[in-house]
Parts: sequence; structure tokens; C-alpha cells
Amino acid sequence: MTGEHLTELIIFGLLFLLVSGMGFVAARWRRPTTMESLDEWGLGGRSFGSWISWFLIGGDLYTAYTFVAVPALVFGAGAAGFYAVPYTIVVYPLVFLVLIRLWSVSHVHGFVTPADFVRARFGSPTLALVVAITGIVATMPYIALQLVGIEAVLKAMGITGHLPIVIAFGILAAYTYQSGLRAPALIAFVKDVLIYLVIIVAVLYIPSKLGGWGNIFDSAQAKFDKTPVPSDGILLNGTNQLNYAMLALGSALALFLYPHSITGVLASKNRDVIKRNMAALPAYSFVLGLIALLGFMAIAANVKPIVTDGKPDTNTVVPVLFDQMFPSWFTGVAYAAIGIGALVPAAIMSIAAANLFTRNIYREYLRKDATEAQEAKVSKLVSLVVKVGAVACILLLDPQFSIDLQLIGGVVILQTLPAVALGLVTRWFHRGALIAGWAAGLAVGLWMLYQIPNPAKGKAHFGGSAYPLGELGLDTKMTVYVGVLALAVNLVIAVLGTLVLRAAKVADGEDATKASDYVADEGDPKVKKELDLASST
Repeated sequence: MTGEHLTELIIFGLLFLLVSGMGFVAARWRRPTTMESLDEWGLGGRSFGSWISWFLIGGDLYTAYTFVAVPALVFGAGAAGFYAVPYTIVVYPLVFLVLIRLWSVSHVHGFVTPADFVRARFGSPTLALVVAITGIVATMPYIALQLVGIEAVLKAMGITGHLPIVIAFGILAAYTYQSGLRAPALIAFVKDVLIYLVIIVAVLYIPSKLGGWGNIFDSAQAKFDKTPVPSDGILLNGTNQLNYAMLALGSALALFLYPHSITGVLASKNRDVIKRNMAALPAYSFVLGLIALLGFMAIAANVKPIVTDGKPDTNTVVPVLFDQMFPSWFTGVAYAAIGIGALVPAAIMSIAAANLFTRNIYREYLRKDATEAQEAKVSKLVSLVVKVGAVACILLLDPQFSIDLQLIGGVVILQTLPAVALGLVTRWFHRGALIAGWAAGLAVGLWMLYQIPNPAKGKAHFGGSAYPLGELGLDTKMTVYVGVLALAVNLVIAVLGTLVLRAAKVADGEDATKASDYVADEGDPKVKKELDLASST
């Protein structure tokens, strides 16, 4: 650390301590009679209203890594990095009705995880186990990437080494253990206010220092014109347009399959809250578009990423830009926005992963007669283990490999779509066919990812998510997102498998849910009676 970053470090530290204190205080916020149940510890009592849910879900989806990775991608690849903007707009209409149905059936039956729903819907503990393990595996690297965001800020302040990150996540682990979902729900207010403040100031202030938006886009185009890569530039071209569209669609389909996203939805107190949030959350997408523009600003400002172990760390592009453009005190505020932006999603993700383990592995296979208090205790302990695993990813693995794990995570979580999302619409699929489709999609997806190199980073495998269609025998240079191809294989196998198993009259599991659980009209007397009964028990 150097003296020139002292002001930034002090402001960052003070704001970090403020939200940490809020995390511990959250245990007393809307305090129930007891926290010893997953409904209270893991879902905040299922009582969050529109404002709290809006900040919680938004803070859950728009993470610290989004803050540094999206503009870093725009900095390196140009227009392709903007895929994150359309997918976060497309996702809300797609999941609007699905999430309402999921909330309804989960509220009636007390489901805490998506695997709970799958277990009841298809009468298959094996399929539920598959969904649970998939969710945990996909979530772990996501938590690790929040550490990457904090690490980028610390590097910009001249702080090296992993001890500060270990301390930060130790504090996070302590208040999450004590307060559960209430902690990130309370902190999300501060996090989002800081992010909105920093981004609005950035898009108004930084262009004025760089000669205006015309100069910013001209500088970006000039940079990409000099590179040998045909797919970069401030506009898309024929080689990357299909991949851009499929990546946006695949990412939209995957976003609310992640366990932490569903956890935020199930914590809402009623369906109207979900409806209002799905209508209002695109406001975050507008801010995300502004965040992406920081990548072009960094080019115009001639930002040089910090070099670590002889390699430029592009994740530091935004922190370095802020350091160059803002006065020290506001840079500290901006760094705090990124750092706090890591705490909210990391807490929700660890809680969601812990709930999956507790409900769908511990209770299903290890202790069927577990009490609510025992479930809460196990989830608390597992949430600590999950955070330790995330820290271990940063300590033991190359950060670039952690990013690749997240890439894999998106392809992996997509394979739960037929069981979770389509399961909310239809019971037609056979449980055996869904398991076969999941296995086939996962195998194909991982095989394709393994085949993709990245010569620029010296990687022969797992170098990206854009699969060349030429490898499939097509005469084209276009690429397509691996996740969509793998999901297509999954669906084909699930459909064909269901037809075969139905024709062979292979026994299927029983559906423990009822048609009335899925009725979207909360005014329906029968549904209202069931919901009132569920709320009172």
C-alpha cells in the first residue's frame, strides 16, 4: 500500500465496517420468536415486501464481479461485452409467470429450494439430488468470483496478498451465520444506493474529462482497428452476431435457475411482490448498460490494467479508471460500492447452497427425521464451509481458472431447466428421461467447452463459451453459445426418453402437488384458503 491511496483505503474501510455492523444488527431486524428454522434463517420468514425484495433480488443478480467483468469484457472485446444488457431485460418477461407459479406451490408446501419442488413434482429423490448437486456446483465458483471483484479493488489501492480477502469473508461468514438472509437484505439498500450514485456520477463526470462521448467511441474503434481479432469492435459482425444472441438467451434462461435467485424470490411475502419486482428490475439493466460503457471510457483514458505475476489483470480496469478520473475521496466511495457489492450476493449464494445441501442431501439421505432446528443448524455450518471453499478457489487456483469455472457454471445450471422451469408448466416428462437428458446435456456441454481454445491466453481448453459451428460440419465461421447447444441436446433426450419410457410403461413417480397450487389468481377462494392455511402453520 502507498500513501497516495490512504484516503481511498480509509473511506473503503469505514463503509465496509458500516455494512458489516448492519449485517450483525440484521439478526434483530424483524426478529421472529426463533431463528431456528430454514423459513426464518434461510428465507427471512418469507415476509419481504416489494422494496426489500427489489433491492435483495437486484443485489443478488448484479454482483461485484458484474461491476468489474462486464466493462473489462467491453474493454477487451468491444460490443460483444454488451450481451449482459439484453439478457437482463429479456429474462424478466420470461420468468414472470414461472416464478409466480414457483412461489405459489413453494408457499403452500413449504419448499425452500428448487430441488424440493422437483422432489414433489416428479416423485423422484434422485432427480432432486441431481438438481441440488448441480445448483451447488454452479454456485461455488460464483461466490469465488465475488472475491475476484474485491481483489481487483484491493490491487488498485496497492494492497497485495490474500489476507485482507480472508478477513473480509471471515466477517461475512460470521454475520451470515448469525443473521441469515436478513443480513444481505438489509445491506442491499446501502450497496445499491452506492452503485447507483457511483455510476450516475461516472457517466456524467468522466466523459467531460475525456472530450465527450464522440471521442470515447472514436478511441475505442481506433484500438479495435489495430487488433488482429476479427470479432472485436464497437459493433457486432457476421462472426459473432449469432453467438451474441444465443449467449444473451442462454444467460437469460440460466439466471433464475441459480439457487440464489430462487431464494430471493421465495423470500417474497406474496405474488404481487414478485409481479412488481419483475416489472421494476429492468431498471438495473439500464444501470448495467452504463456500467458496460466504462470499458470504452477506460480505452479513451488509456487505462493500463495492473500486472500480476507478469500478466495484465483486466479485472482491474474499472478500479484503475476510477483512480485516474475521480478525486481520492470519491474513488474510495466507488471502491466501497464494488466491495460491498460482493458481500450481498456472496451471502445469498452461500445460504442458497447450504439450503440445498440441508434439504435435499442431509434430510433426504442422512437424517429423514431432522427437526427444523437441526436443519437450520446444518445450513448455518454448511454456509461456512461453502465460503471456505470459495476462498480456497482464490488461494489455490489461478483467478483466470475461477472465471472459467463460472463459465462452466452457466452451462451446468442450464441443464436443470427441463426439471425446474418446464416442470412448473407440465408434468409430461418422465423422471428417468429428465435424468438422462440432464446427463447428456452436461456431458455434451463440458465436452464442447473442453474443445474451445484461447490462444491469446495460452489455453488449449476451456478458453471460452463460443463454439465454432464449423466443428459441427457447417461451412461457416460463426460461433454459438455452448449452453444453448447443450440444452438442446438435453431437451431432445428428455422428449425421446419420455416417449420411449411411456411406451414401455415404465413406472413414473407420483406428483405430490395439486393443480390449485399453480393457479396464478390469488383471489381464487380455493387458492386463498390453501395459502392462508400454509401461512398459519
